[in-house]
Amino acid sequence: MKNNSRKNKFSLLLLVGMIIIYLVFFRKDKGARNVNQDRKTERRSVDHREKRFRHNTIYYTVHAKCRMKCRNIDQSEVEEILDEGKINYTKSDLQCKGCPKYALEGITHDKQRVRVIVGDCESQASIITVIDLDTDFECECN
Repeated sequence: MKNNSRKNKFSLLLLVGMIIIYLVFFRKDKGARNVNQDRKTERRSVDHREKRFRHNTIYYTVHAKCRMKCRNIDQSEVEEILDEGKINYTKSDLQCKGCPKYALEGITHDKQRVRVIVGDCESQASIITVIDLDTDFECECN
């Protein structure tokens, strides 16, 4: 009977020890992972602020080409905005499925204030639409 009591105490002590080890080591790591994840998210948001759209491929949607033609904006001006424009976060959709959408704004070499909506896909920059911020052109684009 005395031997059984010792086994029970040892088992209970072993179980308590394992719980303490779990709480100390594994719960601490989980908290550290959350902190590291927060840091990664923080870095990612900083990266967005310094973002430059230098893809090997720039794809222009049919809609973007139509808007560019209607608004007298050529590809060199769009590329200027991609290189030098500032991100307008209120007009951007960074949570968009597939590719986050950025609204880049700037002044082109011919003094147009332009907003370019670009889908930042992994392999290419997709120009979705191009807007002249000063003049409301009548365009017949879909």
